[in-house]
Amino acid sequence: MIARGLLLLAFASVASANPVPVGPGTYRPTFPASPSEAAVPVAKFWLDRDPVTNTQFLAFVRAKPEWRRDRVKQLRADASYLAHWAAPDALGDAPASAPVVHVSWFAARAYCTWRGGRLPVEKEWELAAAASEKAHDARGDRATQDRILAWYAERTPARLPDVGQRTNAWGVRDMHGLVWEWIEDFNSALVTADSRSSGDMFCGGAAAKSQDPTAYATFMRLAFRSSLEARFTTPILGFRCAYDEEIR
Repeated sequence: MIARGLLLLAFASVASANPVPVGPGTYRPTFPASPSEAAVPVAKFWLDRDPVTNTQFLAFVRAKPEWRRDRVKQLRADASYLAHWAAPDALGDAPASAPVVHVSWFAARAYCTWRGGRLPVEKEWELAAAASEKAHDARGDRATQDRILAWYAERTPARLPDVGQRTNAWGVRDMHGLVWEWIEDFNSALVTADSRSSGDMFCGGAAAKSQDPTAYATFMRLAFRSSLEARFTTPILGFRCAYDEEIR
């Protein structure tokens, strides 16, 4: 009976992901490695409509107990991993339909593999995140960018809202406004310790060398990602999964 219950919970977790198609499109890196890489084609892929929730991640932890907070290897998650849950396999007061946070890159990656997917790469995540409610590419829409920046400046609420707050033109929800998100190649950002010391990729230097010196929200994402290590967890960092083919 317990095994059947776990199976049903896992099935419900996969079914509720409801991935939506994104792309094809074009990703324009903030700091292209060369002029030929100023515009990168992005093939069509599928992306979870919502960030992964506490309930969905609980199904994973129960199916894969090596990812419980009392069993996970220290190399794969820091001391605050799933610290907001009441117990290693119980949510307690953690809101069931809110995005799961306090998860490491290793844990997020393992979850997506379990689901038959993967973490999105930067070009995919940024393509999906560039959309507003009405346009697939709203990077030049000052109102949209100002709203994202205003959210970055807000204090993280003690209790995160449920997923499903805002839907963009791709049909993806909450790319901005709830939590920051892990991506597969989070550590490929160019804002590194060496570049900061040279001044070339930080603050004014970064803006001067970028394709769009006004892309402040993108600068903040690059800086945040570059500050992470794969085992880090924070109360504002969640994730969602991507897929190369449609899943049902």
